[in-house]
Amino acid sequence: MPNFKKITHVIYDLDGLLLDTEPLHAQVNQMVANHYGKTIDPTLHCKVRGRKSHDSAQLLIQELDLSLSVEDFLKQKDAIIYKFYPHVLPLDGAVRLTQHLASHHVPQGVATSSGTRPFTAKTQSHQEWFSLFQQIVRGDDPELKKGKPAPDIFLLVAQRLGAKPENCLVFEDALAGVSAAKAAGMSVIAVPASDMDQS
Repeated sequence: MPNFKKITHVIYDLDGLLLDTEPLHAQVNQMVANHYGKTIDPTLHCKVRGRKSHDSAQLLIQELDLSLSVEDFLKQKDAIIYKFYPHVLPLDGAVRLTQHLASHHVPQGVATSSGTRPFTAKTQSHQEWFSLFQQIVRGDDPELKKGKPAPDIFLLVAQRLGAKPENCLVFEDALAGVSAAKAAGMSVIAVPASDMDQS
């Protein structure tokens, strides 16, 4: 018999897991890259997924050899993407799962690389739903040292939930997030997007 850990708390990523924002990010990143005659291939899309916006932009600039700063890249991206954030929808099954666990008094948290401003824009139409989560840690939290794939954000959510890392189950869609959750010593269910490299 396998020795399964007792799960007492559940932690979710936000983008591409609770909210269907990843296709939007990919589309807008490509729109910025288009200005410089560059194409972002699917492998690179997967690499940047799940990271803090600054880290994603840095990786894109480096891999595509773009002659602009991280700040300039993000300024161009933000000018487009904030128009769409209020209209993003939950992914299939996300509301139902979180409501089901809430009805059974399972404590839940969110660990998102999004900073407070984008998080607020993405969730403004879903206030009632997000009130189900006992803890939400964002990418710009003052206590957060390193973003995913480092384990810091998951450990911070667990600490604030009063949970032991080994008793937490994480739902993640991004490679960086899965690595972060594993490094935190948590159980992980990977829910990869259909366009991700499954290898």
